[in-house]
Amino acid sequence: MAATALKIISISNSLGVILPKDILSQLQVEKGDKIFLSDTPDSFRISRHTDELEKDQALAETIIRRRRTALRELAK
Repeated sequence: MAATALKIISISNSLGVILPKDILSQLQVEKGDKIFLSDTPDSFRISRHTDELEKDQALAETIIRRRRTALRELAK
């Protein structure tokens, strides 16, 4: 997939980007839908919101909160 340059613009009191129609089509989203922005080791990833993804994220956050100390040790 080719990289697409997006310009950061002012939207009211915030900043944002406009996603081109072809990217929206590939993500299968339209106005009003939710998307997720996830960080990866070397970049970010935009993905379509799904109930399954939301459940997975909630589970991951729960595990991270409960196992914070163990995860810190593993990260060393």
